[in-house]
Amino acid sequence: MSGLVRRSRRSAVEPHVTKDGSIIRELMHPAVHGNRNQSLAEAEVSPGTATAPHRHHRSEELYHVVAGRGLMHLGRESFEVAPGDTVLIPPGTPHWIEALGEAPLRILCCCSPAYAHEDTELLDSA
Repeated sequence: MSGLVRRSRRSAVEPHVTKDGSIIRELMHPAVHGNRNQSLAEAEVSPGTATAPHRHHRSEELYHVVAGRGLMHLGRESFEVAPGDTVLIPPGTPHWIEALGEAPLRILCCCSPAYAHEDTELLDSA
């Protein structure tokens, strides 16, 4: 498969703030790496802050917590998450996450199809 980048180093990926307000590092994305069906990003939410309530109309997401603690809001449910927890976010489901405690909340986010700003709808409230 020519043109396909098979590896990405976190240290080489510049972070940016995405539409929901989290700090994102796109670890693997079709627009950059040539993969086709999904994206993988690391999100960081600073202590005492939260992402904006939002939903993705097409993408199914998986959040895997790697550091910190958080309060996940998923549809009408809210529950705490900690390292090792994985959350399924079906397409169309309102969601946001708050960082609890003193440490940043770090999450691996997998989207299929791949994350796209135009697929992200910010919500006034969920």
